[in-house]
Amino acid sequence: MFTGLIQALGTIGPIGSDRFIVSGTSDAMDVILQDLEPGDSVAVDGICLTVEKVLPTGFSTTASDETQGRTTLGQRLQTTSYVNLETSLRVGSKLGGHFVTGHIDGIGCLTESLQTPNSWEMCFTAPASLMDVWQHKIARYLVPKGSIAVNGVSLTIAECDPNGSWFKVAVIPHSYSYTNLSHLRTGNWVNIESDILGKYVDKLLGNRVPTPEGIDEISPEFLLEHGYLTSYPG
Repeated sequence: MFTGLIQALGTIGPIGSDRFIVSGTSDAMDVILQDLEPGDSVAVDGICLTVEKVLPTGFSTTASDETQGRTTLGQRLQTTSYVNLETSLRVGSKLGGHFVTGHIDGIGCLTESLQTPNSWEMCFTAPASLMDVWQHKIARYLVPKGSIAVNGVSLTIAECDPNGSWFKVAVIPHSYSYTNLSHLRTGNWVNIESDILGKYVDKLLGNRVPTPEGIDEISPEFLLEHGYLTSYPG
C-alpha cells in the first residue's frame, strides 16, 4: 500500500529479460534506501515491485512479462527517462495522498499540459489502441474531485467528461517539480490507477441484495419500523 506522495526520482536499466536495476544519485535515493530490505515493496512509476537485492545506490527487482505489457515499464526499460519512486506505507505514517495499491489499471497518454499562474493543468486520455481497456478499467471511476494516481502520483481530478474518456488534473508546482510529470510531453504514456474506494463501491452496488417486495429502498423509516433503529430524529 502506498500514498501517491513521491519520495525520489530514479532511473532503471535492464539486467536481463525480466530483471532490472533501479538507481539514482545518493541524495535522491537516501530516503528510499533507508531501512530498505529484500522483500520490501517499492512503487516504480506507480507499479508495486518487490526488492530482490539492495545496492549502494538502488535496488534490483523483477517484473513479469504481463506487468511489462500492461504498464509503461517495458517502455521505460528502453529509455533513460526518470521514474517516480515511493516506498510502502508504514503503520503510523501520515497519509497525505490517498490509498494507492500499486496495481495499474491501464495506460493513459498526455494530451495537453498548460502552465497557469499556480499550477500545470494536464489532460489525459487513452491511447487509441488501448481505449477498450480504459473504458472498462478506468472511465467508470473518473469523478470530479475524485482521486487518481498517474505514474504513482496522487492527484485530484479537476474535470472529466460524463463518459470518462478523458480527465484533467491541476498539478501544483511542488508535485510537478519533484516528479516525472515535469518530463512528460504530449503523447507520452503514463500508468493509471483508479481509486480503490471507488472500485469497492462499484462492487458493492453491483451486488446489492434486493429490497423486500413493495419497498423502493432501505430508508431510516423502514429500519425504524422493523426494529433496526430505536429512534430516528427525522
